[in-house]
Amino acid sequence: MSTTLDLVVALKAELKTAGLTYAELAPQLGMAESSVKRMFAKADMPLSRIDEICRVLKLDFADLARQVADAQPLRRELTLEQEKAVVADRRLMLVAICCLSLWTCEQIVSTYTYSEADLVKCLTQLDRLGIIELKPMNRYRLKLAKGFRWRPHGPVMQFFREQVVDDYYSGGFDGDGEMLTLVHGSIGKSLANLFNERLQRVAQDFAQQHLADQKLPPQQRAPYTLVIGMRSWFFAAFRDLKRPNGGGS
Repeated sequence: MSTTLDLVVALKAELKTAGLTYAELAPQLGMAESSVKRMFAKADMPLSRIDEICRVLKLDFADLARQVADAQPLRRELTLEQEKAVVADRRLMLVAICCLSLWTCEQIVSTYTYSEADLVKCLTQLDRLGIIELKPMNRYRLKLAKGFRWRPHGPVMQFFREQVVDDYYSGGFDGDGEMLTLVHGSIGKSLANLFNERLQRVAQDFAQQHLADQKLPPQQRAPYTLVIGMRSWFFAAFRDLKRPNGGGS
């Protein structure tokens, strides 16, 4: 939700764009110029005053609030409490995953056993958690950054380790468009971050392609899950064969 400070900052920008000075605004509010300056400097004004300034600017308050919301930095990670809330309800978690994939409400209802009321309830919860901004007609805006990831040791990743990993890797990865590659080796430590950046770009390319392909008919699309990992690690199955203080391989 927008704070008063955010709204006042946005109003200052709108006044500048309109070329309206505090001296010109003051008489339209029935205030002295010094009072207007002080009010903006303290960023302390009731919503009724903000609404009054919006009327002077011929700006709808809802548009101002939406502008502030759109300017908020997107989340790259949720808090521990937010993730716990998502994991606590399996049906809520499924809707969260669908939202991350930018599914429409129609797609969710036609694919899973949710009534429209069930879905709206989940979307409202995700809005309260700060994951989406729920809009009229059950539309939503994702409030997560492109580089968003679940907390590495958080509740959601723990759920995936316990419930999803075995199921995912049980496949043969031999279908159309599928692959599984394991590459093991030693590289310079300074290069590890460069490889991470390249892998993150691959993930972003996949996410961007997902968005671009939403215009295609459903029969021309297929769901894929991309898992990318890179870790300094030694196979548990071979640890007992390793010499004490022996180098990695």
